[in-house]
Amino acid sequence: MATWSNFNYQNSASPLMEQIIFFHDHTLIILIMITILVAYLMMNLFFNNYINRFLLEGQMIELIWTILPAITLIFIALPSLRLLYLLDELNNPLITLKSIGHQWYWSYEYSDFNNIEFDSYMIQSNENLSNFRLLDVDNRIILPMNNQIRILVTATDVIHSWTIPSLGVKIDANPGRLNQTSFFINRPGIYYGQCSEICGANHSFMPIVVESISMKNFINWINNYSLDDWKQVLVS
Repeated sequence: MATWSNFNYQNSASPLMEQIIFFHDHTLIILIMITILVAYLMMNLFFNNYINRFLLEGQMIELIWTILPAITLIFIALPSLRLLYLLDELNNPLITLKSIGHQWYWSYEYSDFNNIEFDSYMIQSNENLSNFRLLDVDNRIILPMNNQIRILVTATDVIHSWTIPSLGVKIDANPGRLNQTSFFINRPGIYYGQCSEICGANHSFMPIVVESISMKNFINWINNYSLDDWKQVLVS
């Protein structure tokens, strides 16, 4: 999660986020090189007194400053297109999670496992700071690591956005439309996100928490959840 004075990306927990960080660093290096070159040329223009009274045209220099920006844009565009297709590709997902945006909470459905459904509300931070302010929820998303996960996102009222920076996932939740994306969590941990659309006055109070665990623990969680759900049906 993001911490104080952190101007970089959060530590990645998926291969897609690693590629996003690599592309960011690649583009930033090119921008720094361009900035240094332009600053050097401008300083030279400011502090020299060279005048060429017979200069009427400069076709060669115009050719150079037309071709060089085009080559630079190619070096930026090719990795960008590769990353765009990587983010859009689905590779045989093992689990499908459905996320439904409401005001002001999320609902989740594990349709592969006897329709496990629950709502996820933000919880207030307590005095001993055992949870994070505006980021923790009462029901976390439990997902296995080292597996391809597909998420289907929609909304019931206004446009929301299901966003977790550490996983490199940001997808809009539109009413009447079902969007999908996928991600791969490569290490265990707890990852925090929020609704990143301006969907209303309380849109910042729609946190998202994903807990990544091993496949064995995930199967145990599925079995225990199903048993608890069945016990509630028997009691009612």
